[in-house]
Amino acid sequence: MLYRKTASLFAFLFALPVTLLADDAPMITPELLPKDLTPVGMFLGADWVVKTVIIGLLIASVVTWTVWIVKVFEVRILKRHLRDALDASASASSLGSIDVQQLSTGCAAFFEQARKELELSAGIASGSTIKERVESRFQELESATNQTLIQGTGVLATIGATAPFVGLFGTVWGIMNSFIGISQSNTTSLAVVAPGIAEALLATALGLVAAIPAVVLYNYLTRQMGAYRASLRHLSMQIVRLVSRDLDRQAQAKE
Repeated sequence: MLYRKTASLFAFLFALPVTLLADDAPMITPELLPKDLTPVGMFLGADWVVKTVIIGLLIASVVTWTVWIVKVFEVRILKRHLRDALDASASASSLGSIDVQQLSTGCAAFFEQARKELELSAGIASGSTIKERVESRFQELESATNQTLIQGTGVLATIGATAPFVGLFGTVWGIMNSFIGISQSNTTSLAVVAPGIAEALLATALGLVAAIPAVVLYNYLTRQMGAYRASLRHLSMQIVRLVSRDLDRQAQAKE
């Protein structure tokens, strides 16, 4: 329903110049004609509400690109550290042979939690229950890592969802002021009315400028973080295999 109303509004706007040109307009004095129709000029000539909307959308656009740059570098660093941990666990024959000092804090926590569980479970004969407890520790670490990873991405989703409607609000408000200006100036000349409509449409344009990159970048970061979580799960499975080997060696040694 909202999208249909928006489409009807813009259809009316596109038909408005034809209606205005068909009317008998009075003489236009130079003082009534617009002097600056650049984006900056339209912003300066806009109503304070439209100015507030435009400034808010510009701030939202800056926040979008800032969050994207920060999260891209963060995910790339995490992926590089995780790749090192995967290489170390893939080439190791036992859990104790891995030097966690050479790994990042986030990846080293998985190895440390596995070793801690083995120490606490010393003397327990059932190796399957030990592996279950190790996996439960890994699930807690993965959940904590995921919470840290998604911080900031919610801002992108919010901007992508609300920016077009904020811009539309500025457009509706600006068009209302344009109609008020028509009644006060007693003229329907397109040369007088068009600047006000252009100022109003500038808010919608900026709303799309803020929303489209936010949606695209949010989807991109979601895919990257999904790939990182999958690799993190792969690391936990490799460590579980190392734990299983160590438990089998211990059982064989006892026999």
